[in-house]
This record gives sequence, structure tokens and C-alpha cells, in this order.
Amino acid sequence: TPHFIKGITKEHFPTPFGSGPLINLLAGWALYGIAALLAIAAHISTHPMPALASAALGVLVIGVFHATIGAFGKGQAPKPGNDHRLNRQ
Repeated sequence: TPHFIKGITKEHFPTPFGSGPLINLLAGWALYGIAALLAIAAHISTHPMPALASAALGVLVIGVFHATIGAFGKGQAPKPGNDHRLNRQ
């Protein structure tokens, strides 16, 4: 989702293939496709509790990753007044 959103809003965001908006759009779209194929292969309706537990664990792992390391690596989060997106006029 972050890559797809950054792509459609024409913002740069790092991927292994570059950081441009078009690359992010394509990466986000491809990841949605992979997620859909995995959901179909997992037979979620047949095994709802393991699917829910797996999804909850995945959200927790990604949340911990972003809370500690973040998408841009270790470092300080931007200060509230220094966000360039808020200064557009």
C-alpha cells in the first residue's frame, strides 16, 4: 500500500528498483497482485482462524519494523514543522 500510494501521489519512496513515482506505482500494483494470489492459494475461507492469526502476526511484525527501523533506515523521525508536504502553497 505505501508504494502504491506514493506512486499515485507522485512522491518518491525507496524500493529496491529506485524511488520514482512510476516505479512505486508498479511495485505497489505487483505486490497487490502477489497478495491476491497468495490469498487464493491459502484457501482463507477453509481456514479462517489460521489466516486471521497470520494476518495479525504480519501486521505486528511490520509495525515493529517501522517503529524501530522505519522505511528509510535508522534515524530520527522528521520534526513536525519540517515536513515539506505541509509547506506547499
